[in-house]
Amino acid sequence: MTSISPDRRGVDSALDPSAEQIRDMGARAVEWIAAHHDSIRDLPIAPRTSAAALKELLAEPLPVEGRDFTDLLTVFREVVVPGSRHNGHPRFFGYVSAPGTAVAAVADLLASALNPNLTAWRSAPAPVELEHVAIDWIKEALGCDPGAGGLFMSGGSMANFTALAAARHRHCGEAVATHGAAAHPAPLRVYASTETHHSIHKAAALLGIGRANVREIPVDARFRMDVDALVRAIEEDRAAEAEPLCVVANAGTVVTGAVDPLAEIAAVARRYRLWMHVDACYGGFARLAPSARPLFDGMSEADSIALDPHKWLYLPADCGCLIYRDPEGARPAFSLDADYTRVMQTEPAEAFAFWDYGPDLSRRFRALKVWMALAHAGSRAVGDAIEGNLDCARHLADLVDASADFELLAPVELSIFCFRYLPRTAPAGPRSEADEEELDRLNERIMVALQQAGSSYLSNATINGRFALRGCVLNYRTTRRDMEILLDDVRRAAEQVIEETR
Repeated sequence: MTSISPDRRGVDSALDPSAEQIRDMGARAVEWIAAHHDSIRDLPIAPRTSAAALKELLAEPLPVEGRDFTDLLTVFREVVVPGSRHNGHPRFFGYVSAPGTAVAAVADLLASALNPNLTAWRSAPAPVELEHVAIDWIKEALGCDPGAGGLFMSGGSMANFTALAAARHRHCGEAVATHGAAAHPAPLRVYASTETHHSIHKAAALLGIGRANVREIPVDARFRMDVDALVRAIEEDRAAEAEPLCVVANAGTVVTGAVDPLAEIAAVARRYRLWMHVDACYGGFARLAPSARPLFDGMSEADSIALDPHKWLYLPADCGCLIYRDPEGARPAFSLDADYTRVMQTEPAEAFAFWDYGPDLSRRFRALKVWMALAHAGSRAVGDAIEGNLDCARHLADLVDASADFELLAPVELSIFCFRYLPRTAPAGPRSEADEEELDRLNERIMVALQQAGSSYLSNATINGRFALRGCVLNYRTTRRDMEILLDDVRRAAEQVIEETR
């Protein structure tokens, strides 16, 4: 029989490095992080590369022998970094993407090193308690009742899915949980505005509710749900013997940033005994900014609220969050006994398990970066940064309104702005469909040219059938001057496109 020495350090040093090796790797990595944060404003936002070029640089067979960390860090610095889009750049306005913070990056490193699995209190006592603390802070920021509770998840899509699962279980009970959707005798209806994120439709499909049973409610001129139309839809469904289940309100839509009339929707939900869910993934934390706080009146009345700390808490992905107004009311949707998960503790706080409130069993220590970022910066600094983002979007809107070569296509509610470029040849006043289509094509080409130039980055949206240049300010580094540079960059891209088409 071959004996194996208990001391494997010399054999498996790559898996179990010495303290000195860890210090060396950490120092090199932290030096890159510091330099990256210091120079990010000077980087081109988007890479000029291709999948084939990157594959040529990165692809290799599965390594049999290990390589030195220095070589791996070189690949990261010389291939991965320049081949990445730099979402932390102050003029990256594409999508709804946060820059991350240095302290949260350190928190992610520490969380990965400790590597707890936050299934239940017994598995990670202090990390679970820290998640409760971070959730309590978020509840306070949102104005929720102290009895509310919640958990961190991978992102807003999973939070929306989980909220609809809880709503369905409250309405249908164990029959559907045991026998499937066919056990319920009537179709269920979910109500959401035409501006609602596609993850609601995906959740309805995955839960067996069905995408066709998500009734899209029209919006007003500010892209907010029409509450009268909501009531009509509910009454129509009741008359047709369908069962209204849930209304999804938006606290910051992904296209225009619109905030639905939350208090009015909450009153409708109470009247018809619907589960009210608020998708606040983008906008919810804007309640920390004094100028935006009134928009969120009524949000705390919701049965559930989905949020993304990896958006307006400026955290690196991934970190979503779901808040329940009544956690114990949601618990039956997810609680399921198995011998290998049986909890022996009898003290309620120590018998707590996150698997009773969501679909995940294994869960990473996302709470550390939430707690560390909020504790390090403080809520006032976060609120001031959000207020600054709102101000930048409003400044952009003022600049567009004062210009002759741009026009806004939607009101600026939070920090999302939608506009387009108008060439000197564009007809004034009402335009024909052919003229509008030509403007759509021009602005689409402008967007591509802008992204390739690397100084500013916008994404796209469709507003009332028209192509829009869309941006979202979600970066504590962004200033009013960046908004001015953005418009200059768009003008240069427009000149380039127009010149190329002559």
